[in-house]
Amino acid sequence: MRGTGAAPGELLAPLTAAVLEVGVLLREWRADAAAVRGVWEGSQFKAEADARAHRELSGRLAALAPGAPVLSEEDAASQVSARPGRHWLIDPIDGTASYAHGFPGYVTQAALMEGARPVLSAVYAPENDVMYAAVRGLGATRNGVLMPRLDPAPVGTGALVDNTPEPRGIAARAYARFGFREYMECGSIALKLCRVAEGSARLFVKDVPVRDWDVAAPLLVLEEAGAGLVRLDGTGFDFQGSYESTGLIGASSPEACAEVARWWRDEEALG
Repeated sequence: MRGTGAAPGELLAPLTAAVLEVGVLLREWRADAAAVRGVWEGSQFKAEADARAHRELSGRLAALAPGAPVLSEEDAASQVSARPGRHWLIDPIDGTASYAHGFPGYVTQAALMEGARPVLSAVYAPENDVMYAAVRGLGATRNGVLMPRLDPAPVGTGALVDNTPEPRGIAARAYARFGFREYMECGSIALKLCRVAEGSARLFVKDVPVRDWDVAAPLLVLEEAGAGLVRLDGTGFDFQGSYESTGLIGASSPEACAEVARWWRDEEALG
């Protein structure tokens, strides 16, 4: 076992192994009717598999870095207001509705947080068998291969990504405003952001509540690939205080994020 003082890079291989193991379990559990059974809690679908994945992932991370607390979407008691200096922030299943209803767009993910920012992360999409990972300052990888840093491109280049069959709501407005000609449908928040990081999509914009565990792991992948992620108002995620923010903009560069945020502020001002 490694201590809590291990450098993030030293924990990359065991972290991706842990996330992969939980992803494999998630695939197996889909055949179990009890695992996919659940209820809607507001806008969130909760299934038995969420609790199972929480136990499996948090247990592995606790063994990986003893003494580093695990803050999880599935453990309300762990969501303390004064966050520890070093801790794991995890979403055992991001995209539970996709998971329970037979769609491939779900992931399991974890981020190691230091000083209120992610320094190590892994996002695994079990149905696609794709592992995204990043270490701050050392780059991002896709299935172990270093991802090239994205070249800045005008907003409207490439594909806009969202989780509906065609652009709707704010996505439809951004699609029209910036002149997109390509659209990609994808499931979980984290997976859509990783699509931006790898360059298969160029913009993801959402005006719904998002939580820190949705974005911590993919944020580091984005940043290490040269892309950007901000709240809908253009401010950065600070991973302090409340775990919830309103909306997000994930784009192929920080400059593109700022441009989309300016457009949205103007939209809001016009009513």
